[in-house]
Amino acid sequence: MSHDEVEVQEKFLQDNSQANGKKSKDLPKEITCGIWHFKGSKLQRFATENMFMVLYGIAGCFLAMAFSYSNGTITTLEKRFKIPTKISGLISVGNDISSVFSSAFLAYYAGRGHRPRWIAVGLLFMFAFCLMTALPHFLYGAGEDALKLAQHLDTLNSTKANAEDLMLCHRNSTSQCEMKETSASVPIILLFMAQFISGIGGALFFTLGLPYMDDNSLKSKTPSMLSWSAFLRMLGPAAGYSLASFCLRLYIDPWEVPSIKNSDPRWLGAWWLGWLILAVTMLISAIVIYMFPRELPSAHARRLKSQGESEKKEATAELSLAGMMQCLKRLSKNRVYVCNTIASTFYVFGYLPYWIFTPKYIETQYRQTAATASMATGPVALGFSAAGVLLTGFVLSKYKPSARWMAAWNGIVDVLTIAGILCYVAIGCEESDRANTLSSLTSKADNCSLSCHCDYVPYSPICGSQNFTYISACHAGCQHKEIDAMGRTIYTDCKCMPSVAIDIKDAGDPQLPFAVDGPCPVDCQRQFLIFMVVMCLLKFIGSTGRVTNLLLALRCVPPEDKTFGLGFGHVVVSIFALIPSPIIFGWILDYYCLVWGKTCSNKGNCWLYDTRSLRYVMNLISATFIFLGCFGNIAVWYYAKDLEIFDENEGKPKEPEELELKDKEDIMLE
Repeated sequence: MSHDEVEVQEKFLQDNSQANGKKSKDLPKEITCGIWHFKGSKLQRFATENMFMVLYGIAGCFLAMAFSYSNGTITTLEKRFKIPTKISGLISVGNDISSVFSSAFLAYYAGRGHRPRWIAVGLLFMFAFCLMTALPHFLYGAGEDALKLAQHLDTLNSTKANAEDLMLCHRNSTSQCEMKETSASVPIILLFMAQFISGIGGALFFTLGLPYMDDNSLKSKTPSMLSWSAFLRMLGPAAGYSLASFCLRLYIDPWEVPSIKNSDPRWLGAWWLGWLILAVTMLISAIVIYMFPRELPSAHARRLKSQGESEKKEATAELSLAGMMQCLKRLSKNRVYVCNTIASTFYVFGYLPYWIFTPKYIETQYRQTAATASMATGPVALGFSAAGVLLTGFVLSKYKPSARWMAAWNGIVDVLTIAGILCYVAIGCEESDRANTLSSLTSKADNCSLSCHCDYVPYSPICGSQNFTYISACHAGCQHKEIDAMGRTIYTDCKCMPSVAIDIKDAGDPQLPFAVDGPCPVDCQRQFLIFMVVMCLLKFIGSTGRVTNLLLALRCVPPEDKTFGLGFGHVVVSIFALIPSPIIFGWILDYYCLVWGKTCSNKGNCWLYDTRSLRYVMNLISATFIFLGCFGNIAVWYYAKDLEIFDENEGKPKEPEELELKDKEDIMLE
C-alpha cells in the first residue's frame, strides 16, 4: 500500500472515530447501523462482530425452534387430520424442495448485496410459515374425534353417547359413515405450502448469515464465533421440543375438559398454540437483523487496509448467469469441496430420520406420551449437542488443527455414530413388541369381530381380561358397558375374548370376559432410559463434527465463491438427502403398520406398528448410509493436505502500523 493510500485510510478512520454524537448521515452508508429514522451513535455501537454473532445465533435459535416444534407435533398432526406417515414425510420435505430452486440462485445474487437485509427477508418468510402452519386449526377446529372425548356442554352428551354406542358390537350392519369428515387434502396442501415457504426463508438465513459472519471477522476468531453461534442455534431444538411438550400437555381445545388422560393414545394436544408464539419471535428477529449494516465497521477498516474501494466495486459488479456458471465450474473441480459434500449427503440421509421421527420412534417403541417424547428429544438430548459444539469451538481455537485432522475426526464421528445406531437395534422393549403383535392378531384375525361390523369404528383401545389390547370394544365383541366403583368404563359380554370366567374386583360376582377402557399397561421404562443414554452420547459426538465440517466447506473454496458454495452444497444435500430421506423412511414406517385408523374416505393414520421389524430395518438402513459417507471423509482427508484453515500470520506480533490501526478501530467502535 502506498503512502498516499495510508494517509487516505487514516483520514477515513479519524473521521469515523468521532462518530459518537454525530448523525448517521455522517457515516458511510455501507457501515451505518439502523433502519429508516432509527439511526445514530446509540445504535452504531452495536455494529460489531460479537453482537451480530449473538443476535444471529438467537435468530437461528428461533428457526431451530420452529423446525423442532414441527417434528415434536408431527404425530399429533397425523392423528388430528388422519395423515399417513409417508404423507407427513412428504410435507416435511417441502422446505427442501424450495431450497433446491432457491439456495444457489439466492446465494449468488443476494450474497453480493446487503446480506443482513436479505436475512431479514428470510425471517419474514419464516413468520409467514408459522402463521400458515397454524391456519388449519383455525379453519377446521379441534375435530370431531376431540369433541367426542370432551366432557363439556350437555348439548353434546347425546352425540357422545351415540358415538360410544357405535363402538359396541352390533350383529346387524349399522351406518358408521354418516358423520361428515374433514377432508385431509386441504390441510395437507396448507402444511406443504407452509414448509415450502420456510425453505426459502431458511436458505436466505443460513447461506448468507454464515459467510457474512466469516467475512466480518478474523479467521482466527471464526471457529469460536461459529461454535457460539451454533450453540445458540442448538438451544432452539431444546426450546422447540420443550414448547411442543408444554403445548401437547394441553388439550387441543383448551376450553374443553377431556375425558381421557394425556397418556391415552387418542389424546390430541394443542399443537397449534406454539406456532403463534414462534410467529412473534420471527417478526422481532427480522426487525433486529435488518438494522445491521452491509459491512461491519471493523471489517470495513481491515478491507481498506488490504485493498482499495475500487477493487470491491469491481468484484461486486460481476453478477451474471455466466459468472454463476463459472463459479459452479470452479466448485466442480474442487476435490475437497466435492468429497466433503458427498460425505455430508450420505450422513444427512442416514441421520435425518432421527431428527424428524425421533419423538414418533420413542412413542411407538417405548410407549411414551407425545409430551414425554418431545421433552426427551429436546432439552435432555440436545443439551449434549450444545456441549459438544462449545467444546469443539474451544479445541479448534486453542490448538488450531490442520484440515487433515478435521477430516479425520469427521470420519471418526461417522464410525462412532454407526456404532450407536447399531446399539439402537438391540435396545428394544420385548414387552411392547409382544403386546403390539398380539393386539393386532386378536383384533384382525378373529372372524368373530367381522360379524360386529367394526370397519369404521375409531381407534379406542381397551384392555382385555388376558392383558390383550383390542382396537375397540367392537373388535372385542363387547355388547354392554358400565361404570364401576372406581369410575372406570367396563365393557362386558365380550364374545370375541377367550371364554374364561374372571372375577372383577369391586364388582363381586364372577363375570364373562370383560375389558377396561384404555390400552393394557406396558413397562418399557428401563429400555427407554438406556436408549436415552445412547442417544445423548450420539448427540454429543455428532455435534463435534458440525463446526469442523463447516470450516472445511468455508475454507476449501475461494472467498468470492464462499456464499455460492454453501448455497449449492445445500442444493445437492437437499436433492439427494433432505428430500428423499423423510419420504423413504416415512414409507418404511407405514409399511410396518399393523393397525390403520380407517375412515370412510381414506386409510387414515397408523395407530399400531410392528415395532421389532421397524427397529431393525430403520436403524440398519440408516447405519448403511452413514457408513458410505465415511469414504467421502477419507477422500477429504487425502485431498486436504494443502488446505489452510487458519492464517499463518495471525499469531505473529503485530507491526506498529497494525497496532495503530487497531487502536483507531477500537475508537470507532466505542
